Amino acid sequence: MKAAVDSYCWHRQFGDWYPEIQRDPCVRVSIWDAIARAGALELAGISLEACYMPPLGEEMRARLRAVLDEAGLEPVWAWGHPSGLGSGTNPEAAKDLIAHIGFAKDVGARVMRICCGGRRTRPASWPEHKARLLPLLREIVKPAGEAEVVLAIENHMDFLADELVELIEEIDSPWLGICLDTVNNLRLLEDPMVVAAKLAPYTRATHLKDSVAWRGSPRDFAFWPSVPLGQGIIDIPAVLELLAKAGYAGLLAIEIDYLHPKWGEDEEEAIAESVRYLKQVLAQPSW
Repeated sequence: MKAAVDSYCWHRQFGDWYPEIQRDPCVRVSIWDAIARAGALELAGISLEACYMPPLGEEMRARLRAVLDEAGLEPVWAWGHPSGLGSGTNPEAAKDLIAHIGFAKDVGARVMRICCGGRRTRPASWPEHKARLLPLLREIVKPAGEAEVVLAIENHMDFLADELVELIEEIDSPWLGICLDTVNNLRLLEDPMVVAAKLAPYTRATHLKDSVAWRGSPRDFAFWPSVPLGQGIIDIPAVLELLAKAGYAGLLAIEIDYLHPKWGEDEEEAIAESVRYLKQVLAQPSW
């Protein structure tokens, strides 16, 4: 397993923030800045949020691959922020997803994280949700296999763990797996370690996050802010042990979404602290 970062860590600097709980940092970054920062942190890879990319023409994709190769960074392509397939209600999005499979291959990504939906699109009925998604997922698996790009569905606050496993097992394709986010199902009030154990066998990409309880209702997104790895309630070494025992050898992409107010707005220090912690755990594994 290899230490990495997701470019979503800099979402505010990309001009995308949660207006009810965050503010504009009045500083902007480019994808080139994010790649340079990942390189400076001496990471093995970076998960690239496609929503923050400039127009992805052929020249841009070639430049992106060259810069990644020069930096020695293995990429994961990340499609679908914030609502992906709209929990099955947006079949047009599947066409965009298929186009991005080609983009992922062009930049050298063997895995592409996808979102089927999000916390705002999740329907109340799981049978209805599943019935809407299955045709779209069957449609996208074939081009993924042709391109030899594995699609990894994130548990994006739109699935309970058992629901996501049920979906993956029903499709039953080597080209479809899971992007394990270590905090998102905590926000659905599921035990994060139980979730990690259920999802680890299908994991093909990760969002490694840590969190603590804050204030308000546990059912609210802001109740579970991000903190640097090792400073919250997620047992990161135990998660890594589950992944290792399941045979996962991919990127461990650190992600920070809503940073805990005690950290102010210093994402850079929180990222650096997370990198230090993750490298220390990987250097002295307990498994």
